[in-house]
Amino acid sequence: MLGQNLLDGFSSRKFFQDQFDCNPGPGNGGLPHHDFGVGTDEGFGHSKPRFVLSLRRHCRPRAWPGGDTRNILRLRDYTSARVELGRAGNSLPTRALLEFQLAHAKARDAVHLPLAVQSLVLELKERNIPSITLASAAANRDEYLKRPDLGRRLSEESRERLEGLRPEYDAAFVIADGLSALAVHRHAVPLLGLLLRDLDWRFAPVAIVEQGRVAIGDEIGEMLGASMVVVLIGERPGLSSPDSLGAYLTWQPRRGRTDAERNCVSNIRAEGLSYDTAAHKLLFLMNESRRLKLSGVRLKENAPLVGDSIIDAKLVGDH
Repeated sequence: MLGQNLLDGFSSRKFFQDQFDCNPGPGNGGLPHHDFGVGTDEGFGHSKPRFVLSLRRHCRPRAWPGGDTRNILRLRDYTSARVELGRAGNSLPTRALLEFQLAHAKARDAVHLPLAVQSLVLELKERNIPSITLASAAANRDEYLKRPDLGRRLSEESRERLEGLRPEYDAAFVIADGLSALAVHRHAVPLLGLLLRDLDWRFAPVAIVEQGRVAIGDEIGEMLGASMVVVLIGERPGLSSPDSLGAYLTWQPRRGRTDAERNCVSNIRAEGLSYDTAAHKLLFLMNESRRLKLSGVRLKENAPLVGDSIIDAKLVGDH
């Protein structure tokens, strides 16, 4: 209802009186309309900034039902998105501009950061998780970024290394750098530890792939004879999320699978989907995929809620 009132127009005197306590102004009944023209929608787009400034100057939000005193004028308190940045003349304030440039630099660094393969091997070894190191057909990072197709298939040396493993596994896990090795360094091993703790399946050694893309898991899973492959990969960095991890599940992996045949759980990071919630969703998908023998658009993620996750509640509410 509050959102609808905001969308319907800021000229509703009753809405302001219900939501704010304002200092009385001359002839305005307690509303600072002399700053933004309450009572008319004329010039709405231009009056919005003055409206916000005026409310901050003259008004204080009332407590919402249940004693919630959230301030609708401080949206930045509830999101890392670039909203309500302010302005200096016709431009952004210096702080906001510098923060934008820093975020852009972090995103670029995440794309070019090399994958710390040996560190991942040691982390997995500490958890008694066997692994094997592989590489895509992309010879270096520059070629990987320019030739996405090379990141989707293994190098000849890696194919020979896989041929020595015993086939027929229930599932195979692949860790690939993707477009953010930073995400892999931070989140892949902790998430994998939660998944393996709750699954009593036959797993292939975890494949750690340099210069890999999502589809490289299809070739790995096919060569291992795995019924399912789960690829943990660094997602394309955003300006507020340089370390977002994605998990892609494919039933009966083989070369040529399309994205419509996969399921994805994304935005796994401290400011996004927690490890517990991501593991909960992935375990549900893995078990359902095994039961129904399918994945992709025909496999729906309708896992019951875990804890008090706002993200889960929104997803389930959309079904």
